[in-house]
Amino acid sequence: MNHSRMMKRFLDNTLLQLLAAVVVGLLLGFLGIAWLNEVFGFVATIFTRLFQLLATPTIALAIITTLASFGASADVGRIFRRTLTYTLLTTFVAAAVGLTLFLLISQPLTSQSLTELAADSSTEAGESYLQHIIEVIPNNLVRPFLEGNVLSVLLLATAVGLALAYSERRQQQGEGKGFQVITKFVFEVQELLFMLIRALVKVLPIGIIAFSAQLAIQISDGVVAGALGRYLLIILTGNAIQFFVVLPLFLLARGLNPLHVFRGMMPAVLMALFTKSSAATLPVTMQCAEQRLGVRSEVARFVLPICTTINMNGCAAFILVTSLFVMQCGGLLPDASTSLPAVIGFYALWLFIAVFAAVGNAGVPMGCYFLTLSLVSGIEGAPVAVLGLILPLYTVIDMIETAENVWSDSCVCALTAKGRSA
Repeated sequence: MNHSRMMKRFLDNTLLQLLAAVVVGLLLGFLGIAWLNEVFGFVATIFTRLFQLLATPTIALAIITTLASFGASADVGRIFRRTLTYTLLTTFVAAAVGLTLFLLISQPLTSQSLTELAADSSTEAGESYLQHIIEVIPNNLVRPFLEGNVLSVLLLATAVGLALAYSERRQQQGEGKGFQVITKFVFEVQELLFMLIRALVKVLPIGIIAFSAQLAIQISDGVVAGALGRYLLIILTGNAIQFFVVLPLFLLARGLNPLHVFRGMMPAVLMALFTKSSAATLPVTMQCAEQRLGVRSEVARFVLPICTTINMNGCAAFILVTSLFVMQCGGLLPDASTSLPAVIGFYALWLFIAVFAAVGNAGVPMGCYFLTLSLVSGIEGAPVAVLGLILPLYTVIDMIETAENVWSDSCVCALTAKGRSA
Protein backbone atom coordinates (compact mmCIF):
# COMPACT_ATOMS: atom_id res chain seq x y z
CA MET A 1 0.00 0.00 0.00
CA ASN A 2 2.87 2.34 0.86
CA HIS A 3 4.48 1.43 -2.47
CA SER A 4 1.29 2.35 -4.36
CA ARG A 5 1.07 5.65 -2.48
CA MET A 6 4.71 6.42 -3.28
CA MET A 7 4.19 5.58 -6.95
CA LYS A 8 1.10 7.81 -7.13
CA ARG A 9 3.03 10.68 -5.49
CA PHE A 10 5.88 10.16 -7.96
CA LEU A 11 3.57 10.25 -10.98
CA ASP A 12 1.73 13.32 -9.65
CA ASN A 13 5.00 15.18 -9.12
CA THR A 14 6.20 14.13 -12.55
CA LEU A 15 3.00 15.44 -14.10
CA LEU A 16 3.46 18.83 -12.42
CA GLN A 17 7.02 18.96 -13.72
CA LEU A 18 5.85 18.12 -17.24
CA LEU A 19 3.15 20.80 -17.14
CA ALA A 20 5.74 23.35 -16.00
CA ALA A 21 8.07 22.16 -18.77
CA VAL A 22 5.36 22.80 -21.38
CA VAL A 23 4.91 26.39 -20.18
CA VAL A 24 8.66 27.07 -20.04
CA GLY A 25 9.22 25.54 -23.46
CA LEU A 26 6.45 27.57 -25.08
CA LEU A 27 7.73 30.81 -23.55
CA LEU A 28 11.30 30.15 -24.67
CA GLY A 29 10.13 29.12 -28.12
CA PHE A 30 8.18 32.31 -28.62
CA LEU A 31 11.39 34.32 -27.98
CA GLY A 32 12.63 33.26 -31.41
CA ILE A 33 16.32 33.03 -30.45
CA ALA A 34 18.11 31.17 -33.26
CA TRP A 35 20.87 29.44 -31.26
CA LEU A 36 18.43 28.45 -28.54
CA ASN A 37 16.12 26.91 -31.13
CA GLU A 38 19.05 24.86 -32.43
CA VAL A 39 19.70 23.54 -28.94
CA PHE A 40 16.03 22.63 -28.59
CA GLY A 41 16.15 20.82 -31.92
CA PHE A 42 19.21 18.85 -30.78
CA VAL A 43 17.60 17.85 -27.47
CA ALA A 44 14.29 16.94 -29.14
CA THR A 45 16.15 14.68 -31.60
CA ILE A 46 17.89 12.87 -28.75
CA PHE A 47 14.62 12.21 -26.93
CA THR A 48 12.93 11.09 -30.14
CA ARG A 49 15.68 8.52 -30.66
CA LEU A 50 15.30 7.31 -27.07
CA PHE A 51 11.55 6.89 -27.59
CA GLN A 52 12.24 4.94 -30.76
CA LEU A 53 14.68 2.75 -28.84
CA LEU A 54 12.08 1.80 -26.23
CA ALA A 55 8.96 1.80 -28.44
CA THR A 56 9.16 -1.61 -30.11
CA PRO A 57 10.29 -3.70 -27.12
CA THR A 58 7.72 -1.95 -24.90
CA ILE A 59 4.85 -3.01 -27.14
CA ALA A 60 6.20 -6.52 -27.81
CA LEU A 61 6.88 -7.37 -24.16
CA ALA A 62 3.57 -5.93 -22.99
CA ILE A 63 1.64 -8.12 -25.44
CA ILE A 64 3.69 -11.26 -24.67
CA THR A 65 3.46 -10.95 -20.88
CA THR A 66 -0.25 -10.12 -20.97
CA LEU A 67 -1.10 -13.14 -23.10
CA ALA A 68 1.35 -15.46 -21.33
CA SER A 69 -0.22 -14.65 -17.96
CA PHE A 70 -3.52 -16.10 -19.17
CA GLY A 71 -2.03 -19.59 -19.16
CA ALA A 72 -1.32 -19.35 -15.45
CA SER A 73 -4.89 -18.43 -14.56
CA ALA A 74 -6.74 -20.77 -12.25
CA ASP A 75 -9.75 -20.81 -14.56
CA VAL A 76 -9.38 -20.55 -18.32
CA GLY A 77 -12.75 -21.94 -19.26
CA ARG A 78 -16.06 -20.46 -20.27
CA ILE A 79 -15.88 -17.44 -17.92
CA PHE A 80 -12.50 -16.42 -19.30
CA ARG A 81 -13.64 -16.78 -22.91
CA ARG A 82 -16.69 -14.61 -22.26
CA THR A 83 -14.57 -12.02 -20.47
CA LEU A 84 -12.06 -11.88 -23.31
CA THR A 85 -14.81 -11.71 -25.94
CA TYR A 86 -16.64 -8.80 -24.31
CA THR A 87 -13.34 -7.04 -23.60
CA LEU A 88 -12.19 -7.21 -27.21
CA LEU A 89 -15.63 -6.25 -28.53
CA THR A 90 -15.98 -3.15 -26.33
CA THR A 91 -12.36 -2.11 -26.95
CA PHE A 92 -12.73 -2.51 -30.71
CA VAL A 93 -15.98 -0.51 -30.75
CA ALA A 94 -14.37 2.27 -28.66
CA ALA A 95 -11.52 2.56 -31.15
CA ALA A 96 -13.94 2.40 -34.10
CA VAL A 97 -16.04 5.23 -32.61
CA GLY A 98 -12.90 7.33 -32.25
CA LEU A 99 -11.88 6.60 -35.85
CA THR A 100 -15.35 7.50 -37.16
CA LEU A 101 -15.35 10.80 -35.30
CA PHE A 102 -11.84 11.57 -36.53
CA LEU A 103 -12.86 11.05 -40.16
CA LEU A 104 -16.02 13.13 -39.71
CA ILE A 105 -14.60 16.00 -37.67
CA SER A 106 -10.88 16.21 -38.24
CA GLN A 107 -10.62 15.03 -41.83
CA PRO A 108 -14.12 14.77 -43.34
CA LEU A 109 -14.50 12.75 -46.53
CA THR A 110 -16.94 14.39 -48.93
CA SER A 111 -18.84 12.53 -51.60
CA GLN A 112 -16.54 14.10 -54.19
CA SER A 113 -13.41 12.84 -52.44
CA LEU A 114 -14.93 9.37 -52.13
CA THR A 115 -15.64 9.41 -55.85
CA GLU A 116 -12.05 10.40 -56.55
CA LEU A 117 -10.82 7.61 -54.32
CA ALA A 118 -12.97 5.04 -56.06
CA ALA A 119 -11.92 6.25 -59.50
CA ASP A 120 -8.26 5.97 -58.52
CA SER A 121 -8.57 2.34 -57.43
CA SER A 122 -6.68 0.64 -60.22
CA THR A 123 -5.49 -2.95 -60.42
CA GLU A 124 -1.91 -1.77 -59.96
CA ALA A 125 -2.83 -0.01 -56.73
CA GLY A 126 -4.61 -3.09 -55.51
CA GLU A 127 -1.59 -5.25 -56.28
CA SER A 128 0.73 -2.84 -54.45
CA TYR A 129 -1.55 -2.92 -51.44
CA LEU A 130 -1.59 -6.73 -51.46
CA GLN A 131 2.20 -6.60 -51.56
CA HIS A 132 2.10 -4.34 -48.51
CA ILE A 133 -0.01 -6.94 -46.67
CA ILE A 134 2.46 -9.65 -47.63
CA GLU A 135 5.35 -7.58 -46.29
CA VAL A 136 3.58 -7.32 -42.94
CA ILE A 137 4.00 -11.09 -42.50
CA PRO A 138 7.50 -11.39 -40.97
CA ASN A 139 10.05 -13.71 -42.58
CA ASN A 140 12.76 -12.81 -40.09
CA LEU A 141 12.61 -12.64 -36.28
CA VAL A 142 14.93 -9.65 -36.01
CA ARG A 143 14.02 -7.46 -39.00
CA PRO A 144 10.63 -6.20 -37.69
CA PHE A 145 12.38 -4.87 -34.58
CA LEU A 146 15.20 -3.29 -36.58
CA GLU A 147 12.78 -1.64 -39.02
CA GLY A 148 10.24 -0.64 -36.35
CA ASN A 149 7.47 -2.49 -38.20
CA VAL A 150 4.80 -2.25 -35.50
CA LEU A 151 2.27 -4.62 -37.06
CA SER A 152 4.85 -7.35 -37.68
CA VAL A 153 6.04 -6.97 -34.10
CA LEU A 154 2.44 -7.27 -32.87
CA LEU A 155 1.94 -10.46 -34.88
CA LEU A 156 5.15 -11.98 -33.51
CA ALA A 157 4.38 -10.92 -29.93
CA THR A 158 0.83 -12.27 -30.13
CA ALA A 159 2.06 -15.62 -31.45
CA VAL A 160 4.74 -15.95 -28.76
CA GLY A 161 2.37 -14.86 -25.97
CA LEU A 162 -0.32 -17.32 -27.04
CA ALA A 163 2.25 -20.11 -27.37
CA LEU A 164 3.51 -19.51 -23.81
CA ALA A 165 -0.06 -19.38 -22.50
CA TYR A 166 -0.93 -22.62 -24.31
CA SER A 167 2.17 -24.39 -22.96
CA GLU A 168 1.30 -23.37 -19.39
CA ARG A 169 -2.27 -24.55 -19.86
CA ARG A 170 -1.13 -27.95 -21.18
CA GLN A 171 1.23 -28.38 -18.25
CA GLN A 172 -1.58 -27.62 -15.79
CA GLN A 173 -3.61 -30.35 -17.50
CA GLY A 174 -0.66 -32.76 -17.31
CA GLU A 175 -0.34 -33.02 -21.09
CA GLY A 176 3.04 -31.41 -21.66
CA LYS A 177 5.92 -29.39 -20.30
CA GLY A 178 5.67 -25.65 -19.69
CA PHE A 179 8.25 -23.03 -20.45
CA GLN A 180 8.44 -21.34 -17.05
CA VAL A 181 12.10 -20.39 -17.58
CA ILE A 182 11.29 -18.55 -20.81
CA THR A 183 8.20 -16.91 -19.32
CA LYS A 184 10.13 -15.78 -16.25
CA PHE A 185 12.91 -14.44 -18.46
CA VAL A 186 10.43 -12.40 -20.52
CA PHE A 187 8.87 -10.91 -17.38
CA GLU A 188 12.34 -10.04 -16.02
CA VAL A 189 13.30 -8.35 -19.29
CA GLN A 190 10.07 -6.37 -19.16
CA GLU A 191 10.88 -5.23 -15.62
CA LEU A 192 14.34 -4.16 -16.81
CA LEU A 193 12.71 -2.21 -19.62
CA PHE A 194 10.36 -0.54 -17.14
CA MET A 195 13.37 0.59 -15.12
CA LEU A 196 14.73 2.29 -18.25
CA ILE A 197 11.32 3.85 -18.91
CA ARG A 198 11.09 5.17 -15.35
CA ALA A 199 14.56 6.68 -15.73
CA LEU A 200 13.48 8.35 -18.97
CA VAL A 201 10.35 9.68 -17.28
CA LYS A 202 12.50 11.40 -14.65
CA VAL A 203 14.36 13.44 -17.30
CA LEU A 204 11.37 13.78 -19.62
CA PRO A 205 10.67 17.43 -18.58
CA ILE A 206 13.88 18.41 -20.41
CA GLY A 207 12.59 16.80 -23.58
CA ILE A 208 9.14 18.37 -23.16
CA ILE A 209 10.73 21.82 -22.94
CA ALA A 210 12.44 21.17 -26.26
CA PHE A 211 9.30 19.75 -27.88
CA SER A 212 7.16 22.65 -26.65
CA ALA A 213 9.67 25.23 -27.85
CA GLN A 214 9.68 23.72 -31.34
CA LEU A 215 5.90 23.74 -31.26
CA ALA A 216 5.68 27.46 -30.38
CA ILE A 217 6.06 28.59 -34.01
CA GLN A 218 3.20 26.35 -35.12
CA ILE A 219 1.01 27.64 -32.32
CA SER A 220 1.65 31.24 -33.32
CA ASP A 221 0.46 30.42 -36.83
CA GLY A 222 -2.81 29.13 -35.38
CA VAL A 223 -2.80 25.96 -37.46
CA VAL A 224 -2.06 23.45 -34.72
CA ALA A 225 -4.17 25.33 -32.17
CA GLY A 226 -7.27 25.03 -34.38
CA ALA A 227 -6.56 21.36 -35.04
CA LEU A 228 -6.04 20.80 -31.31
CA GLY A 229 -9.58 22.00 -30.59
CA ARG A 230 -10.98 19.49 -33.06
CA TYR A 231 -8.77 16.78 -31.55
CA LEU A 232 -10.08 17.47 -28.05
CA LEU A 233 -13.67 17.47 -29.36
CA ILE A 234 -13.10 14.05 -30.93
CA ILE A 235 -11.60 12.58 -27.75
CA LEU A 236 -14.32 13.89 -25.42
CA THR A 237 -17.19 13.05 -27.79
CA GLY A 238 -15.84 9.54 -28.35
CA ASN A 239 -15.58 8.91 -24.61
CA ALA A 240 -19.12 10.22 -24.07
CA ILE A 241 -20.55 7.98 -26.82
CA GLN A 242 -18.76 4.91 -25.47
CA PHE A 243 -19.79 5.67 -21.87
CA PHE A 244 -23.44 6.67 -22.35
CA VAL A 245 -24.42 4.84 -25.57
CA VAL A 246 -22.23 1.90 -26.57
CA LEU A 247 -21.72 0.21 -23.20
CA PRO A 248 -25.40 0.59 -22.18
CA LEU A 249 -26.38 -0.97 -25.52
CA PHE A 250 -24.20 -4.00 -24.73
CA LEU A 251 -26.05 -4.34 -21.41
CA LEU A 252 -29.47 -3.94 -23.02
CA ALA A 253 -28.62 -6.57 -25.62
CA ARG A 254 -28.14 -9.08 -22.78
CA GLY A 255 -31.31 -8.03 -20.97
CA LEU A 256 -29.58 -5.95 -18.28
CA ASN A 257 -30.76 -2.55 -17.06
CA PRO A 258 -27.91 -0.03 -17.61
CA LEU A 259 -29.23 2.32 -14.92
CA HIS A 260 -29.31 -0.49 -12.37
CA VAL A 261 -25.74 -1.54 -13.23
CA PHE A 262 -24.50 2.07 -13.16
CA ARG A 263 -26.10 2.80 -9.78
CA GLY A 264 -24.46 -0.28 -8.35
CA MET A 265 -21.02 0.56 -9.73
CA MET A 266 -21.13 4.35 -9.29
CA PRO A 267 -18.74 4.47 -6.27
CA ALA A 268 -16.06 2.66 -8.29
CA VAL A 269 -16.56 4.87 -11.36
CA LEU A 270 -16.30 8.03 -9.25
CA MET A 271 -13.19 6.76 -7.49
CA ALA A 272 -11.58 5.98 -10.85
CA LEU A 273 -12.35 9.50 -12.03
CA PHE A 274 -10.33 11.05 -9.21
CA THR A 275 -7.59 8.45 -8.69
CA LYS A 276 -6.90 8.00 -12.44
CA SER A 277 -5.98 4.37 -11.72
CA SER A 278 -8.03 1.29 -12.56
CA ALA A 279 -5.70 -0.85 -10.44
CA ALA A 280 -6.08 1.37 -7.36
CA THR A 281 -9.86 1.29 -7.84
CA LEU A 282 -10.01 -2.52 -8.21
CA PRO A 283 -10.88 -3.32 -4.54
CA VAL A 284 -13.78 -0.88 -4.66
CA THR A 285 -14.86 -2.22 -8.06
CA MET A 286 -14.99 -5.79 -6.76
CA GLN A 287 -16.83 -4.74 -3.60
CA CYS A 288 -19.45 -2.85 -5.63
CA ALA A 289 -19.89 -5.74 -8.04
CA GLU A 290 -20.40 -8.27 -5.24
CA GLN A 291 -22.35 -6.26 -2.65
CA ARG A 292 -24.21 -3.65 -4.70
CA LEU A 293 -24.68 -5.46 -8.01
CA GLY A 294 -25.05 -9.00 -6.66
CA VAL A 295 -22.40 -10.63 -8.84
CA ARG A 296 -21.14 -13.92 -7.40
CA SER A 297 -17.73 -13.51 -5.79
CA GLU A 298 -16.04 -16.24 -7.86
CA VAL A 299 -17.06 -14.38 -11.02
CA ALA A 300 -16.24 -10.85 -9.85
CA ARG A 301 -12.86 -11.83 -8.39
CA PHE A 302 -11.87 -13.59 -11.59
CA VAL A 303 -13.28 -11.24 -14.22
CA LEU A 304 -12.42 -7.82 -12.76
CA PRO A 305 -8.65 -8.33 -12.30
CA ILE A 306 -8.45 -9.53 -15.92
CA CYS A 307 -10.47 -6.51 -17.09
CA THR A 308 -8.25 -4.16 -15.10
CA THR A 309 -5.29 -5.60 -16.99
CA ILE A 310 -6.58 -5.74 -20.57
CA ASN A 311 -9.92 -3.89 -20.84
CA MET A 312 -8.79 -0.43 -22.00
CA ASN A 313 -11.65 1.15 -23.96
CA GLY A 314 -10.50 4.73 -23.42
CA CYS A 315 -6.87 3.88 -24.08
CA ALA A 316 -7.61 2.26 -27.44
CA ALA A 317 -9.50 5.33 -28.63
CA PHE A 318 -6.78 7.66 -27.31
CA ILE A 319 -3.97 5.73 -29.03
CA LEU A 320 -5.80 5.66 -32.36
CA VAL A 321 -7.06 9.25 -32.45
CA THR A 322 -3.84 10.74 -31.08
CA SER A 323 -1.63 8.80 -33.50
CA LEU A 324 -3.80 9.86 -36.44
CA PHE A 325 -3.81 13.46 -35.20
CA VAL A 326 0.00 13.55 -35.00
CA MET A 327 0.28 12.03 -38.46
CA GLN A 328 -2.24 14.56 -39.77
CA CYS A 329 -0.14 17.43 -38.41
CA GLY A 330 2.82 15.98 -40.30
CA GLY A 331 0.88 15.49 -43.54
CA LEU A 332 1.25 11.71 -43.33
CA LEU A 333 -2.38 10.66 -43.70
CA PRO A 334 -3.83 9.32 -46.99
CA ASP A 335 -5.33 11.99 -49.22
CA ALA A 336 -7.59 12.09 -52.28
CA SER A 337 -4.75 10.82 -54.48
CA THR A 338 -4.51 7.59 -52.48
CA SER A 339 -6.35 4.52 -53.74
CA LEU A 340 -9.48 3.51 -51.84
CA PRO A 341 -8.13 0.05 -50.84
CA ALA A 342 -5.00 1.71 -49.50
CA VAL A 343 -7.05 4.20 -47.46
CA ILE A 344 -9.23 1.46 -45.99
CA GLY A 345 -6.17 -0.67 -45.28
CA PHE A 346 -4.35 2.22 -43.60
CA TYR A 347 -7.13 3.00 -41.13
CA ALA A 348 -7.92 -0.69 -40.54
CA LEU A 349 -4.25 -1.28 -39.77
CA TRP A 350 -4.16 1.50 -37.18
CA LEU A 351 -7.43 0.31 -35.69
CA PHE A 352 -5.84 -3.09 -35.20
CA ILE A 353 -2.66 -1.57 -33.74
CA ALA A 354 -4.61 0.62 -31.29
CA VAL A 355 -6.72 -2.26 -29.96
CA PHE A 356 -3.83 -4.64 -29.41
CA ALA A 357 -1.53 -1.94 -28.03
CA ALA A 358 -4.26 -0.98 -25.55
CA VAL A 359 -4.72 -4.62 -24.49
CA GLY A 360 -1.00 -4.84 -23.76
CA ASN A 361 -0.80 -1.44 -22.08
CA ALA A 362 -1.13 -2.64 -18.49
CA GLY A 363 1.86 -1.80 -16.27
CA VAL A 364 3.44 0.75 -18.61
CA PRO A 365 4.39 3.91 -16.67
CA MET A 366 2.48 7.00 -17.78
CA GLY A 367 -0.11 4.74 -19.40
CA CYS A 368 -1.56 5.50 -22.81
CA TYR A 369 0.33 8.77 -23.22
CA PHE A 370 3.75 7.17 -23.11
CA LEU A 371 2.67 4.22 -25.26
CA THR A 372 1.27 6.59 -27.89
CA LEU A 373 4.42 8.68 -27.70
CA SER A 374 6.47 5.55 -28.32
CA LEU A 375 4.29 4.51 -31.26
CA VAL A 376 4.38 7.82 -33.13
CA SER A 377 8.09 8.29 -32.49
CA GLY A 378 8.64 5.24 -34.66
CA ILE A 379 6.86 6.85 -37.63
CA GLU A 380 9.27 8.57 -39.98
CA GLY A 381 8.45 12.25 -40.35
CA ALA A 382 5.83 12.32 -37.58
CA PRO A 383 5.93 15.61 -35.58
CA VAL A 384 6.36 14.06 -32.12
CA ALA A 385 6.48 17.58 -30.63
CA VAL A 386 2.70 17.84 -31.08
CA LEU A 387 2.31 15.49 -28.11
CA GLY A 388 3.93 18.17 -25.96
CA LEU A 389 0.88 20.35 -26.54
CA ILE A 390 -1.48 17.46 -25.78
CA LEU A 391 0.21 16.81 -22.44
CA PRO A 392 -1.51 19.62 -20.46
CA LEU A 393 -4.85 18.22 -21.60
CA TYR A 394 -3.95 14.66 -20.70
CA THR A 395 -4.74 15.08 -17.00
CA VAL A 396 -8.42 15.67 -17.76
CA ILE A 397 -8.43 13.08 -20.55
CA ASP A 398 -6.85 10.50 -18.24
CA MET A 399 -9.51 11.09 -15.56
CA ILE A 400 -12.33 10.59 -18.06
CA GLU A 401 -10.75 7.56 -19.72
CA THR A 402 -10.01 5.83 -16.40
CA ALA A 403 -13.64 6.28 -15.33
CA GLU A 404 -14.71 4.89 -18.71
CA ASN A 405 -12.36 1.91 -18.32
CA VAL A 406 -13.78 1.04 -14.88
CA TRP A 407 -17.34 1.46 -16.20
CA SER A 408 -16.45 -0.89 -19.05
CA ASP A 409 -14.90 -3.36 -16.57
CA SER A 410 -18.17 -3.24 -14.62
CA CYS A 411 -20.22 -3.86 -17.76
CA VAL A 412 -18.05 -6.81 -18.84
CA CYS A 413 -18.37 -8.28 -15.33
CA ALA A 414 -22.17 -7.91 -15.41
CA LEU A 415 -22.35 -9.37 -18.93
CA THR A 416 -20.18 -12.34 -17.98
CA ALA A 417 -22.19 -12.98 -14.82
CA LYS A 418 -25.41 -12.81 -16.84
CA GLY A 419 -24.04 -15.27 -19.40
CA ARG A 420 -22.94 -17.66 -16.67
CA SER A 421 -26.32 -17.65 -15.00
CA ALA A 422 -28.19 -18.04 -18.29
